[in-house]
Amino acid sequence: MLDSIQDRAFAARLRRVYTAAAAAVVRLSDMDLVRYETSTVDDAPDLSLWEEMAPVIRDTVMDVNGLLQVIREHFPQNVQGGLADVVEKAVNETVGSSKPEGAVAALHSVMVRLAQQVTELGEGMRKPEVVSDRWNLLSEIQRFRTRFRHEIGELVFQSASVFADVHQKDVVPGYLEEVTSAVSIRATASDLVRVVNARREKIHEAEPEDTQWHAQQLEKELDLFGKTPAYRALRAQDKRAIVEFRGKLGRMAAHPTTKPELEEVVDPFVELCRGLLRVKDRAILQQHDREVLAACGVKLEQAELALQTASASPEAAGLLAEAVLTAQSLYGREAELDVFLRRARKAPLGSLGEVEVRVVLEQFRTLLASLPVPPVI
Repeated sequence: MLDSIQDRAFAARLRRVYTAAAAAVVRLSDMDLVRYETSTVDDAPDLSLWEEMAPVIRDTVMDVNGLLQVIREHFPQNVQGGLADVVEKAVNETVGSSKPEGAVAALHSVMVRLAQQVTELGEGMRKPEVVSDRWNLLSEIQRFRTRFRHEIGELVFQSASVFADVHQKDVVPGYLEEVTSAVSIRATASDLVRVVNARREKIHEAEPEDTQWHAQQLEKELDLFGKTPAYRALRAQDKRAIVEFRGKLGRMAAHPTTKPELEEVVDPFVELCRGLLRVKDRAILQQHDREVLAACGVKLEQAELALQTASASPEAAGLLAEAVLTAQSLYGREAELDVFLRRARKAPLGSLGEVEVRVVLEQFRTLLASLPVPPVI
């Protein structure tokens, strides 16, 4: 896209902004909040935590301001009409404006939002509910860093879209990593819901003397979830709820407990786990799902055409296997599809005969057709 811009000096300046944007996204993505978590939820941010987080907050502000400075240096705002005129020009871009002007207007529009959010970050760190609560502090820092990455992505995408029909995955820094993370969270959360719900049913059916053993088993299952990449990517407040439940469960696993007491703790946690699946509603994941559904549809049509040719069942089986492999990233969207995908992981779909291919293809097509197509946002 940059190579297609005739004004080479303009393209060079825009390249510097995009390079700075990519570097900022990398720096804003490298913070691991797990290291700052505690095993309890009632710890206030002590001095040591503030000493650790102060550089993180400082660096977050510096990373965003560094990008803003690069934009100001290479695309200074026309202050003739003041800030209000800049925003108005960005929002109400005239039909006759040139592409470079449109790109600059997009840069300035997002730039204004980023500057406002830097101010909001400073104000947020002084709120009493943040100062007095470790998890609220971690949540606020995480929330602002996520917002900054999103806005920087919009800055690149909106300005690049002026010159070419581009997809976010090709131009937005960190887009593919964010999609991968969302897919992982959805899949792992779906498995967590399934495991915890199954454990709850076993607890309901268990004899009273087996209650502590089930608490210990659930504790092990939850610890396995805590080691997954999906757990590391969760929002701080979701982690807070899990840590709180883990603490209660640990006490029940260590000492004899009654069945009603364990059920009283586990039942709400099942609902909490289901709440993790709200990641399905994220716009970035809905766009991903539309594209996956379309890609699977194409593969299945090709497989069906192959079946119409004599001795083409190996080709059809291969295409079916490719479609199912592609659909694995939809795991977590719907329970029946999840069952099919789990079975498919263990089945040699690529070596199925013609009759088996037709049966599995029709079953797979029916499952995909039952999924609501995510709306275009």
